[in-house]
Amino acid sequence: MAIGAFGRSSSDESGQGTASASADAIATPLIDQGSRCEGKFSFRDAVRIDGSFSGEISSKNTLVVGETGEIEASICSARVVVSGSVVGDVRASEQIVLHESARVEGNLSTPSLVMAPGAVLNGRIEMGPLAESGNPPSLTAIQGGVAGGPGALSEGSNSS
Repeated sequence: MAIGAFGRSSSDESGQGTASASADAIATPLIDQGSRCEGKFSFRDAVRIDGSFSGEISSKNTLVVGETGEIEASICSARVVVSGSVVGDVRASEQIVLHESARVEGNLSTPSLVMAPGAVLNGRIEMGPLAESGNPPSLTAIQGGVAGGPGALSEGSNSS
């Protein structure tokens, strides 16, 4: 299934996402709460899913899974922001953000992962090679809502 004008943000005609905090705001809801879809879903603009979807999702932009979103799919996108439930492997060329209410059953592959306290992940994490910008892969654990706060993980730490 290909999507045309759905998900187009009037404030961001380039199709490029902005900061992760605003990703929820720029994504147009495409599958609303109570809706169920399945198949292959491909899009180029930021999209938000608050309903249920099963199948495959591919994007060159941002996929937002809202708190009521339930996804059973393999996902390949530039950015993935999860507040709901995802069952399946997630690959993001830029970043994956797991909010406090996120529940993920599957493997993650990305150069940058942000995981809030309370988020649940059952799967492997593969941190990709250097991004095109030349920055090293980054893993950020947020302690008390502040990245790098007391007890936060940093690259190279040996926490078990």
